[in-house]
Amino acid sequence: MTFVSTCDLLDRFKDDARVVLPGLRDFGAVTRFSGPVVTVKCFEDNSRVKELLATPGEGRVLVVDGGGSLRCALMGDMIAGSAVRNGWAGVVIWGCVRDVAELATLPLGIRAAAATPRPSVRRDQGLTGLSIALPGAAVEPGDVLFADEDGIVLLTGEQAAGLK
Repeated sequence: MTFVSTCDLLDRFKDDARVVLPGLRDFGAVTRFSGPVVTVKCFEDNSRVKELLATPGEGRVLVVDGGGSLRCALMGDMIAGSAVRNGWAGVVIWGCVRDVAELATLPLGIRAAAATPRPSVRRDQGLTGLSIALPGAAVEPGDVLFADEDGIVLLTGEQAAGLK
């Protein structure tokens, strides 16, 4: 998929595009990324995050609704390394990451609310393929996410298919 800047997307789609509110920080070495969305909803348990990022990413973006929890990280360097090896374009987490120095070296788009050294506890919980929410924007499986230095924009698959 061809990358289009978030500003250009908003100029074209105006209110028909969804914009994630400011506040998610860059943690990966890639600051501009895009791809079809895969969703996870979990709270302080990264079982589904680890599971999905170990599968072929095919240029997709994993979007995680972690409920904005700042108590533990839903991804660290080992899981992010798995995402790189498996061809994921990026990971967006409404929650925390850890191993920040290592994440900064990985060729992966990573956005999250914050960093914390505390890992999550795996209890085999979490759901995939659901409608979820990031601050200010609903996210549907199959949406296409665009992230750059100006922010994060979501389009429907149909809208994104019309981009040239």
